[in-house]
Amino acid sequence: MSLTESERIARLRLFRSTTIGPITFYKLLSRFGSAQSALDHLPKLALRGGKKDAPSVMTVQQAADELNLLYDFGGRMVVFGDPDYPEWLTTIEDAPPVLSVLGNVSLLSQTSVAVVGARNASANAKRFTQTIAENLGQKGQIIVSGLARGIDTAAHVSSLKTGTIAVVAGGIDQIYPSENTDLYHEIAKHGCVISEMPFGTAPTAHHFPRRNRIVSGLAKGVVVVEASMRSGSLITARLAAEQGREVFAIPGFPGDPRAAGPNSLIQNGATLVQSADDILSELASMDQKSIKPQSHLFDGINEAYKPFKEDNDIGDIPHDIHDLILQNLSASPSEVDEISRSCHVSIKDLQLSLLELELAGVIHRHPGNRISKAA
Repeated sequence: MSLTESERIARLRLFRSTTIGPITFYKLLSRFGSAQSALDHLPKLALRGGKKDAPSVMTVQQAADELNLLYDFGGRMVVFGDPDYPEWLTTIEDAPPVLSVLGNVSLLSQTSVAVVGARNASANAKRFTQTIAENLGQKGQIIVSGLARGIDTAAHVSSLKTGTIAVVAGGIDQIYPSENTDLYHEIAKHGCVISEMPFGTAPTAHHFPRRNRIVSGLAKGVVVVEASMRSGSLITARLAAEQGREVFAIPGFPGDPRAAGPNSLIQNGATLVQSADDILSELASMDQKSIKPQSHLFDGINEAYKPFKEDNDIGDIPHDIHDLILQNLSASPSEVDEISRSCHVSIKDLQLSLLELELAGVIHRHPGNRISKAA
């Protein structure tokens, strides 16, 4: 069933509201059945969690303003639940509920491989990346990368004719780095540019790890060409492994710091790549075995919730559960099931209490069913 336009707007408003990240978005959607119902319950939930005033919720007018800016720019919005929402992205639990899209949206539903690596890549690595990306594209693979200089640029340039997706860290209109302005416009014309950030948002350091989870989440596998041990490319590789994706790495000379990342990945089980055929054969093996990650969205903590029959019914929980939870939390993430056992509370009561505490800004939720106390 297609979403109504009012529900699509409500999903944008819910995701843009304060203290609501992707995981909480899906918990709320699962619990209340619709974004509009979740929006109606936000003030009471946040107040019960200890917030002194109502959370800041995007207004209908603010949502219309963002959409108008996006449409005037030539883009469109894709929300979770739309037919065009990328199927593989639904398999990660912190998938972006809202995507701004510029270009050919149909690329999002096609099979893709992510190619990432060093910004200060060697000439040999860039040439090898171009060959890999071109060969993969000729075999029907869409190339996903992050529009950074170096390896990302080489991957995009070589896959313009066959299909490429650039995931940007800021708003869809923010081009970074500026030297890739021409490439950005070429991708918008022949490929696809996407972002989860609001239109006009300038990219900052903490946006890039969030961007990286989308790069890996869109793809069946991630290829790392060159990367130092502390690079964002290794973060992408780690996220890919956590998301159930295949990790591929190009070996390099041990004396080059840029080879340390891929060599380490290979030592720890990544597939060594010498040509595109190594990647294609592994992907073909996955297809033959029908290997595909299971969707995590709407999963509860061992127990699924059904929408409440009455809009004003959010349930009651024992008054001291909030204190019990906070006493068992620290700044380091803990497993939710572990907290449930420590507090001796039911999953149902714990789930509602966590929603209230997160909406109040008291706790943070992390992938892997973990939570931590807010700083």
